[in-house]
Amino acid sequence: MRKFILLLCVSIAGLSIGGGAAWGTSMLLGPVKPADSFGEAAFVPAGKVLAPLVFADGRLSGYVSFSLELEVRADQAESVQARLPLLLNAINMRTYKTPMAAGPDGLLPDLSVFRKVVLEAAAESLGKDVVRRAAITQATPV
Repeated sequence: MRKFILLLCVSIAGLSIGGGAAWGTSMLLGPVKPADSFGEAAFVPAGKVLAPLVFADGRLSGYVSFSLELEVRADQAESVQARLPLLLNAINMRTYKTPMAAGPDGLLPDLSVFRKVVLEAAAESLGKDVVRRAAITQATPV
């Protein structure tokens, strides 16, 4: 019985010291700031983007029309809207050599691949960290 009480006291003391150290460290370092300090966001419509669907071997499967909106900081929305033709050109230059055809017949686009293409093109044409996300609102085979 004496070993049990000693073990219980040591466990309680260990938990108390560990908890106190954790609390003291959190008070010393301050609250955790959110990792995303993007600020006020705005969506800039990029309109319809016509993209070729290409198989992995380079053959053309068809075309698909995407409706696209870009999430940017609110203070950069006008600038992004003005430079939108540069972004559309960069997307066009990437889509014909990126395999996006999915499905058994190759008529379905792989949206994650297209989103990655858009974000890479945005980083090149608009600048790094200007576009936070690309929202594909519609995809229609042509």
